[in-house]
Amino acid sequence: MRILHFYRTYSQSYGGIEQVIYQLCVGAQRLGAEPEVLTLARDRRAAEVNVDGHRVVQVPLDFEIASTGFSRAAFGKFRQLANQADIIHYHFPWPFMDVVHFACGIPRLGKPTVVSYHADIVRQKLLLQLYRPLMQRFLGSVDRIVASSPNYLATSPVLTQFRDKVTVIPYGLDRNGPNYPAPAAARLDAWRQRLGGKFFLFVGVLRYYKGLHVLLDAARACDYPIVIVGAGPVEAALKAQAELNRLRNVIFLGVLPDEDKVALLTLCHAVVFPSHLRSESFGISLLEGAMFGKPMISCEIGSGTSYINIDGETGRVVPPGDPAAFRQAMDFLWQHPAEAAAMGHRAAARYEALFTAERMSAGYLALYRELLAAR
Repeated sequence: MRILHFYRTYSQSYGGIEQVIYQLCVGAQRLGAEPEVLTLARDRRAAEVNVDGHRVVQVPLDFEIASTGFSRAAFGKFRQLANQADIIHYHFPWPFMDVVHFACGIPRLGKPTVVSYHADIVRQKLLLQLYRPLMQRFLGSVDRIVASSPNYLATSPVLTQFRDKVTVIPYGLDRNGPNYPAPAAARLDAWRQRLGGKFFLFVGVLRYYKGLHVLLDAARACDYPIVIVGAGPVEAALKAQAELNRLRNVIFLGVLPDEDKVALLTLCHAVVFPSHLRSESFGISLLEGAMFGKPMISCEIGSGTSYINIDGETGRVVPPGDPAAFRQAMDFLWQHPAEAAAMGHRAAARYEALFTAERMSAGYLALYRELLAAR
């Protein structure tokens, strides 16, 4: 079975959607399928690379509008790869992808099509009005749409319109995969000496919807260490906010190698995830916290974050954009280590039951086979 994934970017670290695609490709290979990825690259030369056994085809990015990449070369390459594939797997949202889908005649080709619906379009409200007719036609033309949690299916105004073709398959991670190398004892000791034996941890791309400004506001009334791993568009603004408020307990580490990230996930007291907008549809780094048996603090935004983190069971869930509530949740986990440890144990058990990469891959392979059989 040959599976073609199509998305605007691809990397196996940090970015949530990209990491999901990576896990799907690695998992599909283990189950005997042949996945490949078509993506855009800023390098003007087309290229093919091998990533842990699966082929990644890159075509040049020509320009971007509102974070939507466009590529003239994508049309011909997509048509070629789609003709060779048994399953075409799209990753939404990416309006250019919809254009390629119709321009290459995929509805007439008769091949099964799957869309992983990663998030509603939240920020670009004006552009959404222009895009909506194409979006509705695209989603109406594919065979199956996959939501990452029952929470998101229940609250997405778009998904509810297509409920009869939506399947829920939660994202999954592989604790023993190459993205999570076991850190050496010396590296653990070095981080322990630098950060101390107890700290809160955030990992992720520093974007507007991550709510990190709320976390920094919450940090003004406490003195325990808060470690932020990652980089992104709002990094400079966050550092300026921390400097203005003299937040000496907030430590920005930037992007780190996987071994260091795993070391910090191993050592931290709890994972904080203050995303306050529905652009955060799931929360891969929140799931990483559960995978490493850590209690979590997240916000109730009607998305998959509250499917990973259950209030009072695996951590605390607080109202979005509320620094006082977030600080109170941190205070509780800091001051009640036994309860925090018990929440972490339950988080790890929930990961094993619902969110392994093996479970996600098996769910998608079963869906692929169902669609192929129907054809």
